[in-house]
Amino acid sequence: MRFQLSRRAALGSCSSLIAGLAIPRLMAADVTFSKNAVQFRPEIEPLVRLLEETPRERIFEVVAAGIGDGRPYRDWLAALFLAAIRNVQPRPAVGFKFHSVLVVNSAHLASLAGKDTERWLPIFWAIDYFKRTQEEDVKEGDWTMAAVDESRLPSPERALDDLRNAMKNWDVEAADVAAASAARVAPAHVLLNLFTEFGSRDFRSIGHKSIYVANAFRMLEVIGWEHAEPIMRSLAYALLNHTGEPNPGSSDLVADRAGRDNVGRSQTLRSDWNSGKADDYATIAFIEACRQATPSEIAELTARLINEGTSVDSIYDGIYASSAELVMRQPEIVPLHSMTTTNAIHYLFTRSGDDTLRRWLLLQNASFLGHFRESATSRSKLADRKITELKLHDEPHDEEKELDVAIAALGSNREDQAGKVLGYLSRGGDPAAFIRQARQLIFLKGNDSHDYKYSSAILEDYYPRSPLWRDRILAAASYLLTGPEAPDTDLPKRVAAAFA
Repeated sequence: MRFQLSRRAALGSCSSLIAGLAIPRLMAADVTFSKNAVQFRPEIEPLVRLLEETPRERIFEVVAAGIGDGRPYRDWLAALFLAAIRNVQPRPAVGFKFHSVLVVNSAHLASLAGKDTERWLPIFWAIDYFKRTQEEDVKEGDWTMAAVDESRLPSPERALDDLRNAMKNWDVEAADVAAASAARVAPAHVLLNLFTEFGSRDFRSIGHKSIYVANAFRMLEVIGWEHAEPIMRSLAYALLNHTGEPNPGSSDLVADRAGRDNVGRSQTLRSDWNSGKADDYATIAFIEACRQATPSEIAELTARLINEGTSVDSIYDGIYASSAELVMRQPEIVPLHSMTTTNAIHYLFTRSGDDTLRRWLLLQNASFLGHFRESATSRSKLADRKITELKLHDEPHDEEKELDVAIAALGSNREDQAGKVLGYLSRGGDPAAFIRQARQLIFLKGNDSHDYKYSSAILEDYYPRSPLWRDRILAAASYLLTGPEAPDTDLPKRVAAAFA
């Protein structure tokens, strides 16, 4: 993929694009940009430029004016996502400053779940975060996604095969032009399957590749498939990140090994693998294995349980419970990503219609748990905490009081708070009320992309899990939820002032 360093005007300057805040009247002809930079569709390019060119200290004022003039939410969401992929490089890892891309879908989910009076807060937070990471990128060299080389695009008939071969061989240049060509001709579900496969094949960037695939396709469902081409190119570039290593396509590296083994292992699953009986004992056996087994051993156990008749839902109960238990054992960044990666892979698993791919994804998700535990252990010792032994906090049964107690406990003594959350949920408390208040704390106090990513993932995943496990999973995962004692951010005041 050919990228170039742009010579943009200093971020502190204010271009004529912003003058008068006349956002809805901007047309593509009103803006200029480097010929070497990728250009977006004419109806959205001016709005993307507005986000790029407006100084950070004025961005809320300018966006609020555009909203007031009638520019719809969908356009702002599209412009934010596209601005981030054009300006922020997924190097040296698909994480760090690249969270300005990864967080957009999470902010959108939070926005959908918020009150009318709070609905814009997550989007404004994500816009401000983009401006911050844009400044970081400028300091690191001012990377910009380049325009695709049209002369090298494969024919429509060859596009998908070329893209698959380029991704298989970790060929960045070939993948870029093939992704552009494929986006113009291939159906969305075909590209979803292809990028799901290559985004979940290796354990690099602690799951961010799978997260990006899921978030990119979720964004396209909202902003429209007409924006697919630059996003497919961005995905190809991000998924081929293997900084500092030999070519994984011709090497035997630890990050790739389980994925390769699971190709053959997935073929051993019974023909009716996607049916089976709920088995909580199998779920417990899975959780116990995840405490010490290798990535390949966990995948092997998964295959055996499926072949013995265990349902996929019981396996996924175990996957989510093991991820939440890891959060209990080490409430830090690596276990956090075990939860968000499982959220992403499970989304891709439910969206894919390819039986072979879905078999492999199930085993890959299981293997990733071993990788996450090993990675967490390499950082610090894991506490001896088990989700199966999580104890309910003893409170008189008063739903309103128990909810207040559970929310008040967030961010304090973690073992105590998990017991209070479990007590509230297990004694018939309304999970929707807890989820609503927990999310509101993010609106008021969230100051990191992971506050939005993590909360959106675990709160979204509560209801799909079985009744026996969902309360324990959420209670254990609450170890990393933002609590009421965290300091308020100035976001609500700044947004209110911008609209005023």
